[in-house]
Amino acid sequence: MASSPKAPADPFDARLVRKLADILTETGLSEIEVEQGELKIRVAKTLTATAVHVAAPAPATHAAPAAAAPAPAAAEAPAAAPARAKGDEVKSPMVGTIYLQPQPGADPFVKVGDTVQAGQTLFIVEAMKTMNPIPAPKSGKIVEILVEDAQPVEFGEPLAIIG
Repeated sequence: MASSPKAPADPFDARLVRKLADILTETGLSEIEVEQGELKIRVAKTLTATAVHVAAPAPATHAAPAAAAPAPAAAEAPAAAPARAKGDEVKSPMVGTIYLQPQPGADPFVKVGDTVQAGQTLFIVEAMKTMNPIPAPKSGKIVEILVEDAQPVEFGEPLAIIG
């Protein structure tokens, strides 16, 4: 089978990547990979444990647990979801790695308290070696930023709150 040289500008179909991400969401899979000729695309979810805290083992100096009754009441508190600021969520349109500034060492695109205009770039999501700007869906004030720099994000994951 003869192969012709491919243009390096856009060797993949972004719709295919989005479709694969949708399949991950619909099926509950954590990873999917497809191959067509020399093109190989792998889409994976990064599973994070946000509400789970792992405690270091306690030293073996305790003689006997005296009061075990208050433990169930204390266990209920971490189960509550963290309170989010009121406003509209800016959600990730794709799976990738989020960056809060245009390049390493630069000032972030936005900070909490900044006023933004609709269409203004808030973040960049890198997907398949392509930097995709994430614009503000509306004008308003950045109330909360829910992600950290260079963090993996999933399709539909809330990134920020605009009030």
